Amino acid sequence: MNMNLNMIQPKCNHSRQGTSCQSGLCCTKITNFGVSRGGTEILRNVNLHIHCGDLTAIIGPNGAGKSTLLKAILGEIPHTGELQFLDAKNEGTTKPSMGYVPQRLELDSSSPTSVLDIFAAAHTKIPIWFTYPKKIRQHVRETLARTQADHLINKRLGALSGGELQRVLLALALDPIPHLLLLDEPVSGIDQRGLEFFYKTVSILRNNYDLSIILVSHDLNLVGEYADSVAFVNNKTIECGGPPQEVFSNEKVIQAFGLDWSNRYLRNEKDRVDNAFLV
Repeated sequence: MNMNLNMIQPKCNHSRQGTSCQSGLCCTKITNFGVSRGGTEILRNVNLHIHCGDLTAIIGPNGAGKSTLLKAILGEIPHTGELQFLDAKNEGTTKPSMGYVPQRLELDSSSPTSVLDIFAAAHTKIPIWFTYPKKIRQHVRETLARTQADHLINKRLGALSGGELQRVLLALALDPIPHLLLLDEPVSGIDQRGLEFFYKTVSILRNNYDLSIILVSHDLNLVGEYADSVAFVNNKTIECGGPPQEVFSNEKVIQAFGLDWSNRYLRNEKDRVDNAFLV
């Protein structure tokens, strides 16, 4: 039975729009977060508040600890400080489901493993050399359609282009729909057209499923266009955070990236950075 989620979900105090939180996870709070590995401090005193339905972009120089932050949130590496997942009543929840798209995935280009095979492995114990049930094939096709990749269902993983692979991995991260989606430079090495397509797809998914998304990226123009908030990681911590326009105007960010923002925003278009350029 289908029910109107706005009728059964309490109003979310963390949503920027003040709407009901359909995903069940209303915010992720990171407080005094720190990570050390092998006696070396990588992150310290990191504080971040991620709203439901928002896309938060993590930017910063190479080696600043952006990917480490995602891995700590995933629980892959230990951390100090507090990591809270709150529901609409501002109460702590159990650890939420998370989807993750890595920066790269090493594949054997000669492997016969198909897109269908890798999805089916998560839903059935049937060996890949057997024919899958029709319902499995249909489920995989519907899942791939979320990222407009359903036409790739029978293609070998090793034969996918960079953009195709990332769309498949994004669809896999959304099966099932997670509370929190983590994207670690997911479009590294993809051409401009592929970049724009990926960001538009992520934005649509965020709106459709009320996802909280954390995205590590170096694509500042697209971050400015699609992100709700930006956190600048540098010198082992978040040195500034806020809306894209505010962060990209910060002197520390300008110095780190060599940006000229003298004509940074079009007056009639919110959060666009089409006029920004590297100097």
